[in-house]
Amino acid sequence: MSWNSDFYDEAKIDLKRFNNAQKDQIYKAIRKVAANPLPQNEGGFGKPLGNKNNRNLTGCCKIVLKKMGIRVVYELVRKGKLMEIVVVAARADDEVYDIAYKRILARHERQN
Repeated sequence: MSWNSDFYDEAKIDLKRFNNAQKDQIYKAIRKVAANPLPQNEGGFGKPLGNKNNRNLTGCCKIVLKKMGIRVVYELVRKGKLMEIVVVAARADDEVYDIAYKRILARHERQN
């Protein structure tokens, strides 16, 4: 059974930067991974992220669109079977992971 996916508001804005052909590929990749977004070490399609360079993205995974140089970072909400898309951006070194970390921190601070 497929998980539901939702986008951070900022991730919706990220998508506007891409042309329609790119958006189609991004949505296709998200739909594929949503079938089983768990980390690969749990039998899913997700490439797990961890705690690196003072960015704790444990519990998050990435989708790599290698030919396009795009990364989609998502956070799993296991209780509700929800895949929350945090950021959609060109890899640009590790900037995409910096953005993801900042967005997740901001969201968690707002919720507390």
